[in-house]
Amino acid sequence: MILVGLTGGIGSGKSTVSSLLAARGATVIDADAITRELQAPGQPVLAAIAARFGPIVVAEDGSLDRQALADLVFAPDGAEALADLNALVHPAVGAEIARRLEEAARGDDVVVLDVPLLVESGRDDLAALVVVDVDPEVAVARLVEQRGMREADARARMARQASREERRARADLVVDNSGDRAALEAQVEALWPRLLALPPAGPTVAPPR
Repeated sequence: MILVGLTGGIGSGKSTVSSLLAARGATVIDADAITRELQAPGQPVLAAIAARFGPIVVAEDGSLDRQALADLVFAPDGAEALADLNALVHPAVGAEIARRLEEAARGDDVVVLDVPLLVESGRDDLAALVVVDVDPEVAVARLVEQRGMREADARARMARQASREERRARADLVVDNSGDRAALEAQVEALWPRLLALPPAGPTVAPPR
């Protein structure tokens, strides 16, 4: 497999780029999607979250109340709560990513590791790191208009991620998502053959950190 990292700040359009790459034949391992699966009703991760934060974070239908949880961990005094949440979620997500990478390593596909905090966590086994880049103010506007997120919430989440400058400094390839959908699709179309030309991963893949 050719292992490619894909990251970008919240609201950057990373998920759209991921789906465009999948449409071209990439195998996508989406950390956010895995997290949602592991936080589903009946899963041990959700039970652990409820035990730590109380019934306030569980909706009436038994699902995770993501807004209630966000209100706790992204509050001005929520650093300890966020650390506790990460300690409950990240190991389980990391183990599932490692399992899927091991499965994908048997093939020759381009495998896109779609992880929001890839720069923060770090990996040294990527053929390339692709960063989806957009001005933070544009990202905030999109989050408010398209996802209905409160502006304060959007900015609080951004503050706990790597800066735009840090991501760009680590990037091997940058996708500029400041334009419209057509401009983004054109960039992904140009990016795809560059990914296909990258060297394959070695016989072992480093576990996520």
